Amino acid sequence: MTAGPPQPVGRDEWRVSHDEREAVVERLNTAAVEGRIDLDELDARLDLALNAKTYADLARLTADLPPDVPVNQEPLVLKGGMHGVTRSGRWEVPGHIIIHGGMGAAKLDFTQVECRLPEIRIEAEGQMGGITIIIPDGWAADTSRMDGGLGGFKDKTTSQRLPRTPLVRLSGTGGAGGVVIRHRNAWERRKQRRLHG
Repeated sequence: MTAGPPQPVGRDEWRVSHDEREAVVERLNTAAVEGRIDLDELDARLDLALNAKTYADLARLTADLPPDVPVNQEPLVLKGGMHGVTRSGRWEVPGHIIIHGGMGAAKLDFTQVECRLPEIRIEAEGQMGGITIIIPDGWAADTSRMDGGLGGFKDKTTSQRLPRTPLVRLSGTGGAGGVVIRHRNAWERRKQRRLHG
């Protein structure tokens, strides 16, 4: 009797890459330098990090460490209102964003930003106008806390995450207008090539 193909699993059970293990090693070393963990604990955690197989294995090693975001940093609040709102181009990305679709819709475009944060938390309320969030190739999103609402929710991103890129943690509701998170579409890619080609 031959074994069948692996059954689908949740993100926590996905296999991690060498680069993702190294990113956690770097974070643990920084925590030790800051005095958050002692050297014995650092050695134990480094050994576990280097032998980690899944995202869950890595996540538990840094679960008690604060995110690399200033504690007193205010969240960025964007409201679509009557006429809509867009944040695109080059802009400073905070660790926490609250976005409301309003009547006119809202759009968050991260494709031209430089961001070294390990995580970006986005609280989205689609309301009437809806919300579109565009992230670069190589960024990944955790959308397990999104509720579709009446307008629905669509996650069109891939799970491929490059090292030292943020994980976008998206929560909230689609409201009446819905929420979409995706990478650039074909038209946006062509436009970008024309601008920079």
